[in-house]
Amino acid sequence: MTSLWLQDRSPEPTTDLARGARYDHVVIGAGITGLVTAVLLARSGATVAVLEARHRGAVTTGNTTGKVSLLQGTRLSSIASHHGMRAVNDYVAANREGMEWLLRYCADSGVDVDRESAITFAAGADGAKTVRSEFRVAREAGLDVALIDHTELPFAVQAAVELADQAQLDPMPLLDALADEVRRRGGTVIEGVRVTGTSLLRPALTSRGDLTVSTDRGQVSGGSVVVATGSPILDRGAHFARLTAQRSYAGAFEIDEPMPRSMYLGADSPSVSLRYATRSDGRTFLLVGGFGHEVARGGSERSHVDDLLTWTRRTFPSARLHARWSAQDYSSFDQLPYVGPVLPGTDRVLVATGYAKWGMTNAVAAGLAMSAHLLGGDIDWARTFRNSRPSQALSLPSAASANASVGLHMARGWAKVATSTGPGTPREGEARTGHRGGKPIAACTVEGATHTVSPVCPHLFGIVEWNDAEKSWDCPLHGSRFAADGAVLEGPATSPLTAM
Repeated sequence: MTSLWLQDRSPEPTTDLARGARYDHVVIGAGITGLVTAVLLARSGATVAVLEARHRGAVTTGNTTGKVSLLQGTRLSSIASHHGMRAVNDYVAANREGMEWLLRYCADSGVDVDRESAITFAAGADGAKTVRSEFRVAREAGLDVALIDHTELPFAVQAAVELADQAQLDPMPLLDALADEVRRRGGTVIEGVRVTGTSLLRPALTSRGDLTVSTDRGQVSGGSVVVATGSPILDRGAHFARLTAQRSYAGAFEIDEPMPRSMYLGADSPSVSLRYATRSDGRTFLLVGGFGHEVARGGSERSHVDDLLTWTRRTFPSARLHARWSAQDYSSFDQLPYVGPVLPGTDRVLVATGYAKWGMTNAVAAGLAMSAHLLGGDIDWARTFRNSRPSQALSLPSAASANASVGLHMARGWAKVATSTGPGTPREGEARTGHRGGKPIAACTVEGATHTVSPVCPHLFGIVEWNDAEKSWDCPLHGSRFAADGAVLEGPATSPLTAM
């Protein structure tokens, strides 16, 4: 389960954490959000440290489809339905500024970019209505979109909207260039160090006292902390209860049929994403993505992978799988990202999340907004994304329903382990949960090794489920994920499942 972008990458030498070191800014997470923010802060002359739990691009950025577009499926019409056109205009302005910054940076840094059209399409009648709505909203927001009724796809579509001159790229050279600039400007990028929390050296967040950042390799301190970890690892602000965590799947295929050149995203259900990618060795692959679901709530994950493979081979009969992987993304209940201070008055602890699968532009916009905030500036559109925006009140019914579902999954998980006996030794690739001596226990067997852990997620004590596609333990409450041996893969959890 390694993405096309992460194949053949060698691990970097480990950089030691200078315990007790002090920085002007500490950035948690080395994806696009964290590294763009770090670059912008380092350019001001500030001292910056980027702390990454695994390796650069390990989570969302390294598993993205790498589309850089202002036409984002049916995103604009969804935002309009919740907030109206003022929010849509701010969202487009933010993403346009993020896209322009990103493409300038790629050009200056020698990062290859393909310029292609973005197309949102629908093969069914319901999807076609949504596509036409997206066209109207996009036009009103000032995008030069065109409504079309045919594409280069090998099947008929009922409606499609096209925006020319968008972009696609391999995200890893971009992350490499950003990390290199941080270091050139005197900053530090440390991989393999997991942040477990923050606290204060002085009583009030509004004071001039430094923040302490605790990690599994010691503590450092900073004048500010930027949390750029997908789902924020800090529970203050309760973002875990304001987001839905979703997994989606992708594959890279070699095909003999004509290769689609535009970037496609379906408005039907399940949604399908298409683009091409050309590697340095000259091989060109068709990237197919989609078939997503909420984390640990979609039944067998393997069945979603099978659906993707079946759709691809039915649509492109010659398709030969080269790589497959999955990604995790977060959406807010009111459809807008959260960017800025984690809570009102906490101006030196900032978070960014909720990009709803459109991080290539939103992440850069978030970096621009957060660095401006920390350096004393202001961006008009950033107010629409602030964490305390009043418009969240409109999404309270959705939030209440989602959190009721969290409670239901909590109860079901504990009932399951209470009524099942000890797991024994599962077969290869399988897992079981139950109880032993009154304590929950889980076991799985992966690559011949059997691991026994507590199935209790250390975040808010939900019972994890076995992911049969990725051989991981996934929490259905808020999307934390763990390796077969219990090691943390994705937050908001910051500590592993307990070995037993």
